[in-house]
Parts: sequence; C-alpha cells; structure tokens
Amino acid sequence: MLSALTRFAFLICLALLAAYIVLSNWGVDSAIIAGMSVLAVPLIYSYINLARLRRYVLSDAVETMPLPSGFWEEVFFRLQRLVRNLKQEIRTVEQQHSRFIEAFQASPNGILMLDDQDQIEWCNAISERFFGLNFKRDALQRVNFLIRRPEFIQYLHKRQFEEPLLLERMGPGANLSLMLQAFPYGDKRHLLLIQDVTDLQKADAMRRDFVANVSHEMRTPITVLMGFLETMQSLDLDKSQQHQYFEMMMSQAQRMKSLVEDLLTLANLEANTLPAPMQAIKIPTLMALLKNDAEALSQGRHAFNFDISSSGELMGEEREILSAFGNLVSNAIRYSPDVASISANWRVNADGEGEFSVTDTGPGIASEHLSRLTERFYRVDRSRSRETGGTGLGLAIVKHIANRHQAQLIIESTPGKGSTFTLRFPKERILQQG
Repeated sequence: MLSALTRFAFLICLALLAAYIVLSNWGVDSAIIAGMSVLAVPLIYSYINLARLRRYVLSDAVETMPLPSGFWEEVFFRLQRLVRNLKQEIRTVEQQHSRFIEAFQASPNGILMLDDQDQIEWCNAISERFFGLNFKRDALQRVNFLIRRPEFIQYLHKRQFEEPLLLERMGPGANLSLMLQAFPYGDKRHLLLIQDVTDLQKADAMRRDFVANVSHEMRTPITVLMGFLETMQSLDLDKSQQHQYFEMMMSQAQRMKSLVEDLLTLANLEANTLPAPMQAIKIPTLMALLKNDAEALSQGRHAFNFDISSSGELMGEEREILSAFGNLVSNAIRYSPDVASISANWRVNADGEGEFSVTDTGPGIASEHLSRLTERFYRVDRSRSRETGGTGLGLAIVKHIANRHQAQLIIESTPGKGSTFTLRFPKERILQQG
C-alpha cells in the first residue's frame, strides 16, 4: 500500500510540476491541459493493460499473458500465480474424481447413489447391466420407477436397511440372483450396493442336493443292514440262512464303502485345482490292469477287446488315469446286458492327441441325458444303477480327472445301438516313442 501511495504522490507532483512550468509560459488553460495530460498517461496505460487482461481472461489464458512493466507487473504476476494454483487444484480434484469413478467402474459389484428423494445421482456400468439402466437417460429418475419389483419397493419404503435384500430372476436373461443393501450417507442420501450371488445360490442349491442325494444313497443300505441285523437277533436261523444274510449285508456294506471312497476321491479332486504332473504312464501296463479288473467284474458275461492302436506314452498322474479309465470300463460292464461286447482302445490321432475310448453294444442313452451324465448322482435309470452297484459318481470323477489333465470327455450314444465314451488328451501330454 505504501508503494502505491508513493507512486500516486509522485504522479501528482509530476502533474503539478508540468502545470507550473506551462503556466508560467502559456497560461492557466494550457497548464490545466498539461497537468491532465500527465495524469492521463498512466490511466491510458492502465486501460491498455486491463483490455489485454480482459482478452486473456476471455480466452482462459491468463497464466500465459506477458507481464507488463511498472505497477501492473506485480498485479498480473500475482493474478497469474493465483490462476495457476486454482487450475492445479481443479486438475487434482478432477484426477481424484476420475480415479474414484474408475475404481467404482472396476468394482465387480453394482453401485447406485441415491439422493434424498431416491433419485439416481450416479451408477456404475455393472448396476446398469443388472437392472437394465442407462445413466445418461435415467439420471435423476426415482429408482423405484425403474426397478419395479414389489419386494424392492417395500424395502425402500420401510427404510430398514440393516439387512440385505435378495432379488432373484434379475438381469438381461432373468437368470441372476442379486443381493442388495442400502447404506445411508451424507444429507439423507443412500448408497445402494448390489452383489451378484448367482454362483453362491447355485452352489448352495448344489450343496443341498448333494446332502439330500448322499443321505438318500446311504439310507437304503443302512436300512437293509438294520433289517437283517434285527432279523438275525429275533429269529433262530440256520447256517445257510445266516450265510445268505451275511452275504447280503456284506453287499450293502460294500456299496456304502464304494460310495464313501468315491466321495473322498471326488472331494480330493475338487480340492486340487493344479494341473496333473507330467509323469510318463506305460499304456500297455495300464491296459493290462484294466483288462484284469474288467474280467473280474464281468465274470465271463461280456466279450472284451482291449487294443493299443498307436505307440506313445501318456503324461499324467497314473493313479488318476487308472481311475478314470477304470470308471469308463466298469460303467460299460454294469450297463451292458450279458453277452454284449465291450471294446477299449488307445490311439494317437492325426493331430497328435491321445484318445482312450470305450465302446459298448448296450442299450444306449437318449440325447436329453447326455449333457447331465457328469453330474453327481445323476442316473438315467436309478433302479438299474443300484442293481449294478453304481454310486452315481463315476462320470463326475472322470470329468474332474479330465480337467486336471486338460482333456475332453466326449460322449456319443445311440439308443438301442450302444455308447462310446472318449477321453481326448492334448498333444502336450503325449510322449511319442522314437
């Protein structure tokens, strides 16, 4: 302030001096004109600078404006610094805002921001997909006008947001289960979080079905065993009857043992998600073991043909491969009538892939069942499966072993003509013999 006053006083003195000099030579009128002229020079200079400032302000380029000299230099310098700082703060806020938006967009959960009237202030792309929204179109629309599920409208109306709400049959294909919950924030605003729990719901349904199936499968042999035991306790049976009952009880106990073993195998396979190791498996030795087990299970009721069409070792876990191959062969035996022929073949195809196939001349399988054969406890004919001692887990085990070896399980069947089950292994797991 002192510097400005000093400059102003100096300017007044200069104007008076000019007026005094002119007064002594040309009179009063000329002196006034001379003084005013001296005062007008800084005014004109200030006007020029203000005009330049206005031009740079309108073009939003104040920080690039050349600095004038004199008093206006400090003013413009401070103004430029203030504008630069403000723009830097704005850029920082915009960057933070963009990062928050990017983070919300990257979230796997839907996010809806509602104002105090339950109008949509913002939503991310996931919530748009969940509810069929379009933010540009639906901004500031009441959310209950766009999501018209009665349970959701009631949830908003009650304002009791301590517990989440489950909405089923949502999404583009009406096949999603969504869990949503509102969280108050700010001035009567709410943040609506939406989670896709479709897989969790399916897993829970599978768990319930699994428990029900296991209970059902175990109940029958346990009931039979208890019946036989009660009979033997209450009746005086001769040796031949006791022997017959013991054989029946042993059969039921063996059935429960097989079920438990298959359940443990399946649990171990599901827990181990790593690829199977690359260990060389001797195919001739494997086929010999399969043939011996098949003949023991068949007891001469079927005709077998075990063939190795191509040389080459399979790289994998031998115990698991033997289990998968054995399940395919034993299924063919169990579900094929007596005197049916069963063929098991190993070959390396033209693409270098290994193929193990089991073909039978049994009753075949209708096409509507093929896609579900690898489900746990799924059976085409339940009574037939129990008669043959199947647990309903064999193909589920084969599928998991195939996944561990990056293999495909291919099922082809024609009712009345038989079936072919093929395990196709990638060429990376085939060791060609030179």
